[in-house]
Amino acid sequence: MELKTKVHAEDGKNELTITREFDLPVELLFTAHAEPELFEQWMSHEYGTTKVLKFEAKKHGGWQFHTVDAEGNVLFGANGTFHDFVPNSKITRTFETDDSAYSVQLEFMEFESLSDDKSKLTIHSIFRSAELRDELLKLPFAFGLSMAHDRLQEIVGKLRKT
Repeated sequence: MELKTKVHAEDGKNELTITREFDLPVELLFTAHAEPELFEQWMSHEYGTTKVLKFEAKKHGGWQFHTVDAEGNVLFGANGTFHDFVPNSKITRTFETDDSAYSVQLEFMEFESLSDDKSKLTIHSIFRSAELRDELLKLPFAFGLSMAHDRLQEIVGKLRKT
């Protein structure tokens, strides 16, 4: 099965680019990244429930979330700072995983309208080193991200119909 979310990583570089087109207006795609309650829905999955702990959608605002299993054990946590937050256009933020050897990365997220009901998300992530980026790519990173984006399309797509 081909993944709809594409991850492009050039050998020897400390960056990667993620792209995905959605059957959603750009406003709804951005809302999925800007409203904590909606973010929790599409980031939750059969292995755990995501909870946003902090979300200050403004320049220099912080964000934090974690995913827990049915017993309340934290499976994954991440946090960072917003450096730019322009509705329906772009988010620039740091992204750092909790309790991980992966260093903080810088993410430039761009939201592009392709038509009234199609949009594109492009994420340019910069890592401290090519080695750290490559370690992340050894994990099922692309698969997990594509599955989360599939849930985003399904959940947010229902908002368009109501």
